Amino acid sequence: MMGHGDLRHLHRCVELAEEALAAGDEPFGAVLVGADGTVLAEDHNRVAGGDHTQHAELALARWAAANLAPAERETATVYTSGEHCPMCAAAHGWVGLGRIVYVASSAQLEGWLAEMDAPLPPVRALPIRDIVPEADVEGPVPKLTARVRELHRRFHNAPGA
Repeated sequence: MMGHGDLRHLHRCVELAEEALAAGDEPFGAVLVGADGTVLAEDHNRVAGGDHTQHAELALARWAAANLAPAERETATVYTSGEHCPMCAAAHGWVGLGRIVYVASSAQLEGWLAEMDAPLPPVRALPIRDIVPEADVEGPVPKLTARVRELHRRFHNAPGA
């Protein structure tokens, strides 16, 4: 169940997505939080340089694998502005991270991109549980989806919503 702390971390994810957009990158942000509520790491997409694997969620999974014991990873939560893509979901599962909370779903993003006449990603969007069946996943969060949609509209230079 979504709590006040969850919303605070999701707001930070949207801020990180805004930072990514300001840097000319795709507007996605993610935060890794320990079981005690401490922010352990955060990042935003860094694909503008041409390496389209530089997703925030993948960076956090790599950070967790290098810096946290398996038990710490299991109790951590990954907050994201958008549902994990299949690559990031697989990394999440392989590293053994815990709960995932996202603002906007992959299905929502696909719908927005279609409305904006923007290109779809080259990799099929799948729900996280299609990749990691036992994942503890919560989202989307309607309270914040309009902000995320607007970031994608701006990124794709689409006309106003």
